[in-house]
This record gives sequence, C-alpha cells and structure tokens, in this order.
Amino acid sequence: MAAFKSDFMRIVHERGMVHQCSDAARLDELLSTGIRTAYIGFDCTADSLHIGSLLQIMMLRWWQKTGNKPVVLMGGGTTKIGDPSGRDESRQLLTDAVIAANMAGIRRVFDRYVTFGDGPTDALMANNAEWLDKLLYIPLLRDVGRHFSVNRMLTMDSVRLRLERDQPLTFLEFNYMILQSYDYVELKKRHDCILQMGGSDQWGNIVMGADLGRRMAGAELFALTTPLIATSSGAKMGKTAAGAVWLNAERVSPYDFWQYWRNVEDEDVGRFLRTFTELPLDEIARLEALEGQEINEAKKILATEITRLAHGDKAATEAEQTAKRTFEEGGKADSLPTVSIPQAQLAEGIAAFELFHQAGLAASRTEARKLIKGGGGRLNDQPIASDTAVIKHSDLGADGTLKLSAGRKRHVLVRAA
Repeated sequence: MAAFKSDFMRIVHERGMVHQCSDAARLDELLSTGIRTAYIGFDCTADSLHIGSLLQIMMLRWWQKTGNKPVVLMGGGTTKIGDPSGRDESRQLLTDAVIAANMAGIRRVFDRYVTFGDGPTDALMANNAEWLDKLLYIPLLRDVGRHFSVNRMLTMDSVRLRLERDQPLTFLEFNYMILQSYDYVELKKRHDCILQMGGSDQWGNIVMGADLGRRMAGAELFALTTPLIATSSGAKMGKTAAGAVWLNAERVSPYDFWQYWRNVEDEDVGRFLRTFTELPLDEIARLEALEGQEINEAKKILATEITRLAHGDKAATEAEQTAKRTFEEGGKADSLPTVSIPQAQLAEGIAAFELFHQAGLAASRTEARKLIKGGGGRLNDQPIASDTAVIKHSDLGADGTLKLSAGRKRHVLVRAA
C-alpha cells in the first residue's frame, strides 16, 4: 500500500474501503494542500437508505472528519428516470411529491452521520433537479451529448448486462449516464467538487463524468469507488429474508438493526468493524482474533458501534440491554418489537401459525407452519407443540403481553388492543 500524505486516503485504504481510484497519488497530493469537496449521489427511490448504502455514507463521514467538505447529492432529477445499473427491469416512475417525501426521509439518515451547515467543511445537500429540470433537450444534445460515444456507452455494465440478458432498456434509462455525468460538471462549477465516489458498479459512470468535466470545462476530476460488500457466504448486504435492513427507525427498529449486526458470520466481524465503525485498527485486530464463544463479544461490540452511529447512543444501549435481558436472562424486555392484535382474536383463540404470520415472524402462513413443526416456534419461552395450537387471552402475562420467538434470535411481544 502506498504511503499516503492525506488523512483521508490513508484511513480509507487502511480500512479496506477503496476498490478503485483514478490517479490516487495526484488526489492524495491535492488533499494534502487544503480543504477539498467530494460528492456521492443517491436517488430518491425510497424514504430511507438501507445498509447497502452504508459504506458510501461512511466515506462521506470520513471525508468530513479528515477536514474536507462532503456534498450529498439527491437525485431529485435522475430519480425521474431511474438508474439501470444492476437491474433487469425499469424502475417504477415516481411523482414529484413522492420523490420529495423520500428525499426528506433520506436527509434524516445523513443528519446522524455528517454535520450540515454553512462552514467550510460542513456538509451540503444538493438536488440535481435544480439543474436537470431546467435543461433544454436540443442544447443538451448539442453541448453534452456530442461528448458521448454510443459505442462506449454500450460497453458500460449498466447497459451491457441488461442487453445480454435480453431485458429491455428504454431510451429514457439509456440517458441516465449522460445526466449523471453532467451532475459532476455542475457540481464542479457550483461547489468546486473534485471527487465523485460511489459503489464499484458506478466506476464507468463516474469516469465518464470526470471525462465530461475535462472535455467541457478543462477540469481535473477524480473517481473513487468502494468494494461491493457481501457476506462471507456471498449474500448481498442490505437484504435479509425479512426484507431490507433500512437505516431509519420507522422502517427497522434499532433493536432489529442491532440484531442484524450481532448475527453476522464470524469471518465478517473484522471487515465490518473496519468498514462500518470508527474503532481504532489495533482494537479491531484484537477483536477479530477472538475465537470460539469469545467472538460473540466482538459481534456485540460491532452491533452496538454501528447502531450508535445510525440511531444514537441511547438507542444502541437500549438495544444491547434488551438483547441481554432477552437472550442471557431469558425474560421479556419492554423494548422488544411489539405488535397489537384485536382483543376479540385472543378471546376466541388464534392458531399459532396465524399469529406468527401476523406478528411478522414468518413471511407466510406456510413458512410459519414449517417453523413451528420444526421446533423453532416458542410461546413465552416454551416450545409450541403444534402449528395449530390455539393461543388465547390466558397466555398473556401480568403485563398484558405474550412473547413469541422464532428460533433463538427473533422475538416479538404481542399485546391485545
């Protein structure tokens, strides 16, 4: 590894956060001579980001912590088209109102990772609709489109993979990389951005943006991508059997978020500590060297540190204490996820498989039946003998709740409403 002069380049390389970088030595030199500005773009396709975007978020956090200015670019304009990267079908087109609501939700994610303001290193949130919505089509074709080779565009993964699978690619989507490239030119002009970062699948698009800046404005621009983060078993980060691991608490509770990280594979602990926390590298080396049951202590630290960044100190501490009471002490914990069902259902009695499904512990009734028949379903910490066993009002404890468990790691409190 090269000996970098700038704190940012040294830190992100030491922590394994870099996949590719254009002219790393020159970028390092510029970062050593003053405050620089970089950006990452995020389309507004949902009202939260999930952990598949967490590495990019951490890149912006480290950028700011090392004395530079991060720009969070919201794709208010490009979301109206949809990024074809990694997809076999077109995205659903969203209305302006939905895009605005999604943007507000994503802003809440970033409020916990970077500091916004008017200072020289304060973060800025920009919206590419500010310039894309004003573009006239003929001038765009003449001034920007002439710098793009269709031959080269067809070699980009976002296009090539879709065509190889015989999946349709609309002309609307084909324009996405042109507009993404134009964003880089605008952000250089407006905020003197010299670096665009993104996931490894964005390398081609980012390089095209840097090239467009050179052609249109003679600008010296850089590209840096992060590695694709997958688990040791090959699973893509951000998705579970229960759905995406979102970063906003309304989508996924801090407790469930903590549990996700507590349950990662042993082989991933060190890598995730380096990537998603700010713990010192020597402490991470100590933790990842733990073996046997001791590695579980490292996983708890991983879960708490990541939850602290995403949800704050209080939520992280509560999640950790809830897990301790639930798993180590075998009791209920008030901060477990809670669902309510009508009093009438419990009065009449409800089949165990149906309640597991309603409580969100199984994606379907069939899955709930399999879980219980396989011995993985528990009621108030006791095995459920049959998937058709009837759960009644009398199963509620003195606190008015009952505890359902799917295996040893997923628990829900059920309360009669």
